[in-house]
Order: sequence, then C-alpha cells, then structure tokens
Amino acid sequence: MSVRLNPVQLEAVAHHDGPLLILAGAGSGKTRVITQRMVRLLERGVPARAIVALTFTNKAAGEMRERVAHLLGPKSRASSNALTISTFHSFGLQVLKEERKALGGAFTIFDQGDAVGAIKECMRSINVGRNLDAFAVLSRISNAKNAFMNEDEMPELDEYDEVAKLIYPKYQSALRQFRAYDFDDLVCEVSRLWEAKPDVLSRWRERYRYLMVDEYQDTNRAQLKLLRLLAEPHRNICVVGDDDQSIYAWRGADVRNILEFEEHFKGAKVIKLEQNYRSVAPVLAVANAAIAKRTDAKYPKALFTSKSGGDPVEAVIASTPEAEASFVAREARRHTKEGTKAEEIAVLYRSNNQSTLIEAALRENGVPYRLIGGTQFFERKEVKDLLAYAKLVINSYDEISLRRVINYPSRGIGETGLDKLVTGALANGWTLWQAVERADGIDNLPNVTRSGCRALETVIGNARAALGRGETASAMLRGIASEIGLRLDIEVSSPNKDAASRRWGNVEALFATFERRERKLHSQEPAQGKDSLGNFLQALMLDFGGDDEDAKSAVVLSTLHGAKGLEFDVVFFIGLEEGILPHARTLDTKLTDSVPADIEEERRLFYVGVTRAKLKLYLSRSTARVNRGKAMPRTPSRFLLDVPEELLLQREVTDEPSLSTGEMADSANALLAALASLGE
Repeated sequence: MSVRLNPVQLEAVAHHDGPLLILAGAGSGKTRVITQRMVRLLERGVPARAIVALTFTNKAAGEMRERVAHLLGPKSRASSNALTISTFHSFGLQVLKEERKALGGAFTIFDQGDAVGAIKECMRSINVGRNLDAFAVLSRISNAKNAFMNEDEMPELDEYDEVAKLIYPKYQSALRQFRAYDFDDLVCEVSRLWEAKPDVLSRWRERYRYLMVDEYQDTNRAQLKLLRLLAEPHRNICVVGDDDQSIYAWRGADVRNILEFEEHFKGAKVIKLEQNYRSVAPVLAVANAAIAKRTDAKYPKALFTSKSGGDPVEAVIASTPEAEASFVAREARRHTKEGTKAEEIAVLYRSNNQSTLIEAALRENGVPYRLIGGTQFFERKEVKDLLAYAKLVINSYDEISLRRVINYPSRGIGETGLDKLVTGALANGWTLWQAVERADGIDNLPNVTRSGCRALETVIGNARAALGRGETASAMLRGIASEIGLRLDIEVSSPNKDAASRRWGNVEALFATFERRERKLHSQEPAQGKDSLGNFLQALMLDFGGDDEDAKSAVVLSTLHGAKGLEFDVVFFIGLEEGILPHARTLDTKLTDSVPADIEEERRLFYVGVTRAKLKLYLSRSTARVNRGKAMPRTPSRFLLDVPEELLLQREVTDEPSLSTGEMADSANALLAALASLGE
C-alpha cells in the first residue's frame, strides 16, 4: 500500500471475505481505510464491477472515488471508473432506471419541495390540517415509509400524527398518479421490487459481490433491508461507522443497525479504530470523558493520539448570551490576526436561532462569516420555477410541476380558472395536463383561462420540438426562459435592482450548470433529447443541496447536525445549558415516549461538536438568559458537568472585554502540566 496504515487499520483493510464491522472513532481515518480496502480487493483480483460502495452525500462519494483513483494511478483508470461508488439514493435510482420496464415505464423524481407540494394538495383535498406544517407531516410519512409501516401502524401521539395517517395513502396514490418517486422511494421501492421479483434480485446479487457502506450508523430500516437483501448469499459486506456519532434519529436513522450488526450478519468480525489523527490530546480527553457516560454503549471506545501538546480546552462562563457572543467575536478576530484562516474557525450550536447574536457580534467586530444551511441553490424560487417547466416537458403527468407554473408568469389562469380545469379533468377522467390541452372543450371556462392554457401548451410544445430537433437541454431551457419573459418578470417582482440581479444570476447559474454537465457527459452519452434531459433532472434532484456557494475566507456558523463530517482548527461550541443541549423537548415526557434514548442522542451531539476541533476548543454557556423580560438563571449542560474540572481551563466573561491570552498564560501552563501528567 502506498499510504501508511496503523496495525488496526491494516487489519481492517486486509480482511477479505465475510461480514466486517469497522467501528471508526472520530478522526480515525475511516475514509482512508474504506478506500484502501477497495484497492486491496482489486489487487486480489476482484473485478471492479463487482464492488459497490454506498454513502450518504455526493461529496463523500466523490472524495472516495478521487482517493481510489489516486491510489490506483492513471494506468488503472478503467478499474476505478468501473467501481460503483454512490449515495444510497443514486444507487436506488440506478436500479429503478435499469428495471423501469418492470415498474411500468418512465418516472419523475420528486425533490423535497415537490413532495411538500403534493402533501399540501392532499391536505387541501380532504380539508384537514390547514394550519399544520406540511413539511412536518411529510417527515412523519417519511419515517413511516422507511420503517415499512402502513398507515394503520403509524403512531398517534399528536395532531400531526393523526393527519399524517390520513394523508399517507393519498400521498402515495398521488405519487403513482404522477408517475413519480420521492427520495424515500428510491430505497424502499428497490427492496419491494427485489422481494417481489427474485429473478431481478438474483441479477443484482450476481453483479455486486462485495458491499461497503460508509457512515453505517446513519442508516435507517429501509437501507438496512436493501443491504441485507443484496448481501445474501455471499455475505461480503463491510460497514464503517461510529455509534458515538449517530445523531440523525429525527430523520429515521436507527443506531440499532450498527449495534446489532453481529445479529444481522452472523459471524461478523469487529475492528475498532481508536487512534485519532485530527485533534490534540486536550480535546480528546474532553470527548472521551463525555461519551464514557453513555448508557447504551455496546462498543466503548477511547480515542488517543500520538501528537504531543495542544492548548487546553476552555470552559467559558458568560454573564449573558450577549457577553458570550461578544467574546466569541473578539476571540475569533484575535485568532485571524494571529494567522488562523477564517474558514478554519467555526461556531457550533444546537439550534439555528442561536446564530442571531453571534452574527451581530461578528459584524460589529468586522469578522466575515458564512452560514451552513441557508437556502440551497436548487430550492430558490426562480430556479425551481424553471426546473418545473423542464420536468413538465418530459413528463406531463407531473401535476406538481404543472401547478407550479400553470400561471407563472401570469397568463390569466387564476384560482377560479384552475378549479374549473380540475373539475373538468375529474369529470372526464383526464389528467390536469390533458385538461389544459382540451381547455376549449370545458364548459364555463373563462376565455382568459382558455387563452392562458393555449399559451402554456405552446411553450411546452416548442420546448419538446426543440429537443426533437436535437437541441441541447441548456438551449431548450434558455428558450423557455425567453418565451415566458422570465427576466422581465423577475425585474418587475423584485424589491430592487440588486435583488433582481441576484435572482437572474441564479437563473444564469442554472443555465451554466446544464452546460457544464452537457460538456462533461458529451463523450459518454448524447447530450440531446428527452431521455438525456430526464437523466439530468434526476441527477439534479439527487444533487440538490450541492450548492456552489462562495467558499471565501469566512468564519463558519453551523448547527451541530450541519457540522457532522467537518473539522476546524478552532471551534467555539456555544449554549451549553440544560434546555439547549440537551434540547428542551428531549426533557419533556409529554413530547416523547423515549426520553433516555433522546438524551443519549443529545450526548452524541455533544461528542460530535467537541470532536470537530483540531487545535483549540471553547465550550461556552451563559449563567442567565432573559425570558419574558426577566433574567432567569441557567443550569450548565449535564454533558459539560460530566467533564472533570481538571480537563478544563475556566474563563469568566461579562459584557466588558475579558482577560487577554497573555494574562491567562500562567493558568494555561498549569493546566497543560496537569494534562501531561494524565498521559495520552
């Protein structure tokens, strides 16, 4: 191997046949191990086409592919290209596309916005949940779907659960009517297909004989089922994960999948990676102390490092949240002046609303920052509008897209006209698009609505004709934008010129995205036609969130969930108080029936936050917060109290500037000496 591995990593890489669980502690080099393992399999003669590696983000999949290609070198480029390295959803899409004949033909992928739109339509159709958040209803349906529950098996803890039970079958029916799958279906429907058609499953088992899974602690029941189906009978499955970093139960991840791996795959070998290559010893000491208190741990780990030294972890006690924010801003500015790059500094918090004071303080101190988790590129209105037109071009059954653009920009089809179109469609057994095409034959339809329908039909017809003539998807998209007068509408509807410029810039960026993909795929497949456009739109839906945001030098502000997988030289971990971390809802027995499990997930969140720091970590809290006009005392987080005092350098701050680093040198040196005596 061209990259040095420690003995335990080498043992994991060298394992060949049979199930393998690699418990990879934070910063222990899991990506190195999984990529080296793929290379070792290839060196042992396993065909590249027989290997599939699955993960959760396109970024992680891309990084794995790049590392494998680098390890193999240019002479083995064909082998690296033949490997299947993708997200679960991309893999599921691949299966469904190859088996689309068995599924009834072509289909559309609904992104989150489309799915929420479908939920709203279902709620409106039966007049329930008008005041409820459609996204929250969708989340409950998503959890049920991934657990393979039907509506009768769903819990009824609150009004949202009751509405979700009513909506679930109607939502599924709507998806099928639109010939669409949502993200959950990309995994669930594969399992259903394989169970229903053993001959199809047999083909995929024969193709993929070696499975690898990254971030296994984040898998849900549906993903586990897919893996168990595919792994039999060869049982060559290797999973890499860390039960200490399982923090996504709210979106269906089940930590039991990793804890029960040896039960799901009998005879599995278990290997722990505990040597940390990211953080200094003082940070690891705090992380180990906190996670050691887990009550549900099956595979306890203790991270260690061969690095010496490191600044002590500071426990910052602020008199108010404003004092806490001011301290963070001043200290961040000091670090940048002393040579730390701004992008290597992060402020982490439990909930998004905690960023407000931090943002204000950073602005006051002239410190640039960027938020992780803002509105993503493919969720911006003007981008979604144009993509809705494109989806309608290739699938007229896509009623969600049709409803989005039927009167955008305005063409005289108001709510009254739309209601009459829907009524006409229902009366005649048509789809909504067929009602648009046959608008002249619908009684009592206003003339302005008929005219609008003809205008929309012309736009879609011209776009389809353009593809039929061999034009590229990007050219077709530009044609739609021009024909509907999109730029003018953006200029008229925006509050000012700057806003209009930014919004049109998003449209231009979408054109450029299509053009880049066309250039990239030109040598692999024709860039023209409806099939190519459909493939590209499906890829975009899987890639949404892959925003090309400006990565300029700026301090990163992020929730703990958003920071998973990231690392920074300096980390400010704020708001470490009961009711914030652990979150108040995990402490309220009225809101949850699994308080112990929820508290343990909050502990894992604390652990994830701590282990993002490479060189310097601040753990801060406020002693008081204003509630309804009164300053109320705050209790330190139980996770903070679980860390022995001798591992922390205490610092108290008020609204006045706190002690300088120089004034704290004696205390810091004393703490470092104490840490050294503990050993690594």
